[in-house]
Formats: sequence, structure tokens, C-alpha cells
Amino acid sequence: MSSTSISNTAISTKLTVVDREGATHDLEWEPGQSMMEALRDNDLPVLASCGGTASCATCHVFLEQEVFDTLEDRSEDELELLVEAEGYRECGSRLSCQVGFSRDLDGVTVTLAPEE
Repeated sequence: MSSTSISNTAISTKLTVVDREGATHDLEWEPGQSMMEALRDNDLPVLASCGGTASCATCHVFLEQEVFDTLEDRSEDELELLVEAEGYRECGSRLSCQVGFSRDLDGVTVTLAPEE
């Protein structure tokens, strides 16, 4: 393993993702990435058609309650999109493009929401 890989592993966090078929995927989430970018960069089926500008809901995910409660509140724009999204959950739904990297999120499980 190169020193760059060791360095990246030391500063990244791990995410477990449950896809729409129920399969789990373990991936690395790097500093500077949104959760959506980590999902997309690991070839998970996240459309993210707006590219991370919070103007669609195609990166909708579900977070566990205890994780959801630790994040900053959703913006008004994010909430407007989510309430119209398939499977919206008052506590748990987030646009993954609006969840920034944090070492506090190491080891969390995120579930991809149903496609629109």
C-alpha cells in the first residue's frame, strides 16, 4: 500500500450504504466530499441530476434517527424538496448533497431512498 493510500485511509471515514435492493456496500468517504459525492464516486445508483445544488431530490437518503439528530437542520429549500420526494420521512430524510464530510459520521449506515 502506498503512503498516499495510508494517509487517505487515516483521514477518511467509513460509510455503510444499503441500496434499493437491500444489498450493503462499505465505502470510504473522503474529506471535502459531500455524502452524495461519496455515493456517486463509488458507483452507487444516485442520480444527483442537479450536481449537488439542492435543486432536485435524486440524492435522497434515509439516516438513522441518532445520526439525523446530530446534523445541522435542513434548509428550507432542502425540506421543500424532501416533502415532495418518494418515501419522505420527517426524521431521517436528507439530500445527501447537503450532508458534508465529518469524522463524527464514521461508521454510519445510510439507506438509498426509492427512486422517484
